[in-house]
Amino acid sequence: MKDWLTVHEGSAPLVIGLPHTGTDIPPEIEARMTSPWLARKDADWWVDRLYDFAADMGATLVRTAISRSVIDVNRDPSGTSLYPGMTTTGLCPTETFDGEPLYRDGQAPDEAEIAMRRATWFNPYHAALRGQLDRLSASGPVVLYDAHSIRSVVPRLFEGELPQFNIGDNDGATCAPELTQGVEAACAISGSSLVVNGRFKGGWTTRHYGRPSAGIHAIQMELADRGYMADPAGPVSPDTWPSPYQPECAEPMRGHLRRVLDACIAFAESQR
Repeated sequence: MKDWLTVHEGSAPLVIGLPHTGTDIPPEIEARMTSPWLARKDADWWVDRLYDFAADMGATLVRTAISRSVIDVNRDPSGTSLYPGMTTTGLCPTETFDGEPLYRDGQAPDEAEIAMRRATWFNPYHAALRGQLDRLSASGPVVLYDAHSIRSVVPRLFEGELPQFNIGDNDGATCAPELTQGVEAACAISGSSLVVNGRFKGGWTTRHYGRPSAGIHAIQMELADRGYMADPAGPVSPDTWPSPYQPECAEPMRGHLRRVLDACIAFAESQR
């Protein structure tokens, strides 16, 4: 296995994608960027640690260590926007969520470099995801759960404070309604705010693989990260972001997410 790509194979009918937890940036790319901190600012901080219990549940996990600022493996490889008319970042982002430039003048990747990054990182990540889905779906329906988090307040992307749990199935297209209902019910037990198909309806991964009629049910979970780490309400700086991972703060959220993953596995097993 490539050193930047980690696959843990499990036997349960559940594959968890971790596309945005990486912070690795090749030195030759980082040298062209405006700031090492800005280049890593929008990572899904600590999400791989948050879900590390999932391996003991039998889940399969696929994770890239490459930063989303190098290439975002949850974007349409054609460059087409997932949210037409709304602010979002691209396949090889040139700015942060807050609009700060990631590259020095004239240093952003051109089409040839973007194609190279796709071949080097995007394609192998998705080959690994596809391989695991094929392996598990040979025995019956399987759930693909794409795990994400984001700061609670990002005015350029959405108004106000994001709900704690943001469940996406692209308006019901990527999974059976029973799966979405099960995940929603598991989140509701927490008493925290939640929404289905709000600002985040599911990225390219969910939309590309989700084929309920073929037995692959894909769903995205976007957490507001205040639920498991200190999340500054206003603008962040290198002094305040990212806040450290604190197990005692994260433990309640891990309990909620265990319920969510239980619901995913129970749904898939009920279809077999």
